[in-house]
Amino acid sequence: MLIINADDWGCDAYTTGRVLTCVEHGAISSVSAMVFMEDSERAAAVARDRGIDAGLHLNLDTPFSKVPVTSKLLKHQASVAGFLHNPFSRPFFHPGLVRSFEYVVSSQLDEYDRLYGTPPRRIDGHHHLHLAANVLFSGLLPLGTVLRPHFSREPGEKRIRNSIFRCYTKLTLARSYPTVDGLFALPPLEPKRLLPIFCRSREITVEVEAHPANAAEFEFLTGGTLFRLLGDIPLARHHLHHTRLIHQKVSR
Repeated sequence: MLIINADDWGCDAYTTGRVLTCVEHGAISSVSAMVFMEDSERAAAVARDRGIDAGLHLNLDTPFSKVPVTSKLLKHQASVAGFLHNPFSRPFFHPGLVRSFEYVVSSQLDEYDRLYGTPPRRIDGHHHLHLAANVLFSGLLPLGTVLRPHFSREPGEKRIRNSIFRCYTKLTLARSYPTVDGLFALPPLEPKRLLPIFCRSREITVEVEAHPANAAEFEFLTGGTLFRLLGDIPLARHHLHHTRLIHQKVSR
C-alpha cells in the first residue's frame, strides 16, 4: 500500500487550502492535523464534512497561533520547545520537564478529541518530535495508536541511522505502537529516487510525507507528475484502511 500523507493541516488558511487542493486532485491519502493553530477549527470542520482522514500532528516546538490560548499552555510549550530546539537533545530524557511535556501532549490530545469528535487513531509529530525521549519513553501517547516511525534508510545515504536511540525507539514502537513499514519524505523530487520508493509499496506499506505548502511539492502533486510516475501503482485513498489492517495484525 502506498500512502501519501500531507502534514500541517490546519496550521493556517494557506496551508489548509493547498492540502485541500491536493485532496481534490486525489493526490493525498490522508492529512495530519495541527491543533491550537489559527486554522485548526475550520480545517477540522472541513475534514469532518468531507470525510478526510486526519491524524494528529503533535506540535511541541512551533508556537501555537490560535487566539486565545491559555498562558499556561504557552508557557509549558515554550519550555519544551527551548529544550528541543537543539536536535541533539531529542534522545535525552529531561526529568525537569516531565510535567511540561505531559501538559502539552495531553492538551493537544484533548483538543483533537474536541475538534474531531474522537481520539486520534494516528499520531505523528511536527518535525518528528513525537519520538522525543520525553514523549515516547514516558508513555504519553495512547498505546495502540498508529505512530509514524523514523525515516527509512535510502540507498546511498551517508548518515548513520543505527544509533542507540533509533534502535531503542524502533523496539519501543514495535512493542506498543503499530507503524507503517517504511517512511520517506517526498523531496527530493527526482523520478529516479521516487519510483523505487513507490514500487516498494507493492510488497510493503509505504508512507510518503508531503508538505503541499511547499510550492515545488504542490506542483508535483497537482500538476500530473505524480500520477505519470505512479503508472499502475495504486495510491491508498484512506490511511485508516492501513490502520485497521495493522490493528488486526496486533490483535492476532
